[in-house]
Amino acid sequence: MIAIIKYNAGNIQSVQNALTNLGYESVITDDHATILAAEKVIFPGVGEASSAMQYLKEKGLNEVLTAIKQPFLGICLGLQLMCKSSEEGSTECLGIFDTEVKQFPPTDKVPHMGWNNSTQLEGSLFLNINLEDSFYYVHSYFAEVCENTISVCDYIEPFSAALHKNNFYATQFHPEKSADIGMKLLKNFLKL
Repeated sequence: MIAIIKYNAGNIQSVQNALTNLGYESVITDDHATILAAEKVIFPGVGEASSAMQYLKEKGLNEVLTAIKQPFLGICLGLQLMCKSSEEGSTECLGIFDTEVKQFPPTDKVPHMGWNNSTQLEGSLFLNINLEDSFYYVHSYFAEVCENTISVCDYIEPFSAALHKNNFYATQFHPEKSADIGMKLLKNFLKL
C-alpha cells in the first residue's frame, strides 16, 4: 500500500488517480500508523507553505514525516516543505534538505507554468529519462540548488527540479501531470 499524505493541500486526488492508472493501490491519509506502515509514501500538494506547515504540526505529521525510513516522494509544495525554510510566509519547514525556498523575482513570467526540461538528471529516479524530456511545472517559489540537487531546471535562474537524500526524493514538477514521462518517473520511484 502507498500512503499519500493528507494535509489540506490541493492536487492530491490527481496523484492517486495516476497511481491507480499504474496499477497501484493507495490511500490518502494523515494517520500516523498507516503512514509508517506503508511501502512507499508520497507527499504531493499545491498550496501555501505556512498554512500547510501549520496543519502538519497540528496533526504531529512534521515528526512522523521526518522519521520515515521507506521511500518517500515529495511533489511541488511537498518538495518545498521538505527544505529548511520558505520565503512564502517566512515558514520554517521540515529541514530534510539543506536548502532554502525562494520566490522568483516578480515578472510577467511568474508563475513558472508549463513544460520545461532539465539541464541535469542524476540517479535512479530518472532511469530511462533524457535531458530532452520535459515535465510540467506550476510554481512561484523554488528550492535553491544544493548538494541534494539531482535535477536542475533553468527558469529565470537555475533551481532544484528534483532533490534526493537517503530515502527522501522530491520533484518541483508534477509527474502526475507530465504525461508518459511523468508516469515513467513515478514507476521508477515505485520500483525503488
